[in-house]
Amino acid sequence: MAKLAGVSHQTVSRVVNSSPRVAPTTRDRVLAAIEELGYRPNRLARTLAGGAAQSVTVLTADTSLYGSEASLRGIEKAARAAGWSVSISVLDPDETHSDASIIARLPRAGEPTIIVAHDDAGMRARRTLLAAQPQALVAIGEYTGDHYDEPWLIGLDDGQIAAEATRYLLGLGHQTVHHLAIPTALGTEADRKSHRAEGWADALREAGRTLPPMVHSGWTISEAFEAVRPLVEDRSVTAILCGNDDLALATLRAAYLTGRDVPGDLSIVGFDNAPFSAYTTPALTTVNQDFENVGRGAFELLRHRLDSSVPKPAPAWRAPELVIRETSGPPPSR
Repeated sequence: MAKLAGVSHQTVSRVVNSSPRVAPTTRDRVLAAIEELGYRPNRLARTLAGGAAQSVTVLTADTSLYGSEASLRGIEKAARAAGWSVSISVLDPDETHSDASIIARLPRAGEPTIIVAHDDAGMRARRTLLAAQPQALVAIGEYTGDHYDEPWLIGLDDGQIAAEATRYLLGLGHQTVHHLAIPTALGTEADRKSHRAEGWADALREAGRTLPPMVHSGWTISEAFEAVRPLVEDRSVTAILCGNDDLALATLRAAYLTGRDVPGDLSIVGFDNAPFSAYTTPALTTVNQDFENVGRGAFELLRHRLDSSVPKPAPAWRAPELVIRETSGPPPSR
């Protein structure tokens, strides 16, 4: 390849390993030679030859949740484009994870790692690996009190858009908005709130409205259905902001079974814009979150932390936005 492109072996190596230290015209010649010769990198041979193993391990608690699944898809696409391999290790939220058991999940010491940390298990892994290998770690998850603007964290601060969704419902004429909350990385006690719950509460306080008690749910649709049904049965409740779209789907089902018309006498707003949300009946009003590009950004940030010659990525994901569909409307006239 070097002979065909008229460059040195080192230049070919830099192009193959996606180094930015190659002139664009030179890179194009090397890529043309690679294409002509049909070269494909052999990762095993490169590792045996003493090269760095280009692999990343992703730790996550639940690959079935839309946010985690879409983030994983973004990580995998970005890694594949860079010639890296990806392995996934699922942290069972019902297990107790010691520091040793978390570290044992990595195939080798110092393995580049991305943690999708939205719950207790993810936060425990985040603390453990931040202490064990801070330079080889990136986490996706909520900011916490001690970790604002940290170089290893891509924080999903969605409180502002939750407040916007709450103000939207108040603007339709609802006297207050109830909240069906997702579990948080700090537990589900009433005094512990996700950023989504904090945004909801802040918007109600700013409007001088009654702040109803949060209704706490697990992650599954069945858990959400059992948690929200008493709330839906209360005819004084006219608007519910749900912590994600699975919880909104459970609320929509509970409304159907209790004879509540949506949105005629109950408005429902979800969160995350899962693919099914546009196809429920009625279609779900929700908040769009660009999880896939968040995953891409996490991988690129990891590469930058491992190699300072790789440019630090600028945020490329779209800001959260409210997607208004058919499950939201004015409250019923009294």
